[in-house]
Amino acid sequence: MSSTSVIRSNVRCQVDGASTIHNTSELADKNWDDIGFGLVPTDYMYVAKSPKDGVFTEGELQRFGPIQLSPSAGILNYGQGLFEGLKAYRKVDGSVVLFRPEENAWRMRMGAERMCMPSPTVEHFVHAVKQTVLANKRWVPPPGKGSLYIRPLLMGSGAVLGLAPAPEYTFLIFVSPVGNYFKEGLAPINLIVENEFHRAIPGGTGGVKTIGNYAPVLKAQSIAKAKGYSDVLYLDSIHKKYLEEVSSCNVFVVKGKVISTPAIKGTILPGITRKSIIEVAQSEGFQVEERLVAVDELLDADEVFCTGTAVVVSPVGSITYLGRRLEYNNGVGAVSQQLYSALTGLQMGLSEDKLGWTVGVH
Repeated sequence: MSSTSVIRSNVRCQVDGASTIHNTSELADKNWDDIGFGLVPTDYMYVAKSPKDGVFTEGELQRFGPIQLSPSAGILNYGQGLFEGLKAYRKVDGSVVLFRPEENAWRMRMGAERMCMPSPTVEHFVHAVKQTVLANKRWVPPPGKGSLYIRPLLMGSGAVLGLAPAPEYTFLIFVSPVGNYFKEGLAPINLIVENEFHRAIPGGTGGVKTIGNYAPVLKAQSIAKAKGYSDVLYLDSIHKKYLEEVSSCNVFVVKGKVISTPAIKGTILPGITRKSIIEVAQSEGFQVEERLVAVDELLDADEVFCTGTAVVVSPVGSITYLGRRLEYNNGVGAVSQQLYSALTGLQMGLSEDKLGWTVGVH
């Protein structure tokens, strides 16, 4: 029997074991009315390795828990790592669907190239995500109660001392049921424009989902939250007058039937929710412009909203810039609500998916 066959049968055996466990309880014993956006340990995680040849093993499901790494692993010493984020939803008929997982796979491959890492094929990525969700199916919240957040990781797990690409890589997926990312839910959030700190620079890694993009925003975010703001809106690092993105989501500005969002030019993450909202908005009759968006345009905007896998669509109630507080709407803006309803209807299987964006998990 080939090594591939052994790996495949190992996965199958573990999935069958997971199914046996899950049949005793259709849903995990959880208060689904009270879940926020925090880690809930689930049953299984997926792990695959790539040695020096850059080709990943098929991988296997393992019980969720700690992993073993050398103190000199590339991920720990030089931050050679990427992550992705996507969700699984339970439909009213009990089936489970993913939302555009192949887009996450392509984005991971793009990021891996920038970070000198091998990456799983698109097919491998999607298949591994499906296996992980299926093994943890009892943790997918009931319809309308949340989603199963899926976190694929790609990291340099091999030992390295000098600055160089790691000799071995690990592709790992874990999951957690989640509710709303912001405590406000689908209610306006309050942002502050950051003038001192910057999220990314031209020629850097702001356009890929490397782990090193996130820790640097924690200081500005912590300061903002201590002052009562929900999050930080960053400006470009050169002119300091063009909008880039919020700490972990893209930003859109609405004026009449025109929706503007900063163009993807290497410092802004090409969000999959961003891409989806652009397509949905165009199908709903809006004109969408991807361009430089000056911070002064916030002054006469009708609405502002953010998008991301975690937040989906988050309306902005106010933005504070240079001490001036700009307020939008008394509640959720009409455009934000329209696009949120249209997108979540597709994600949750409440409306017909004519675009082929959802993928069933069987």
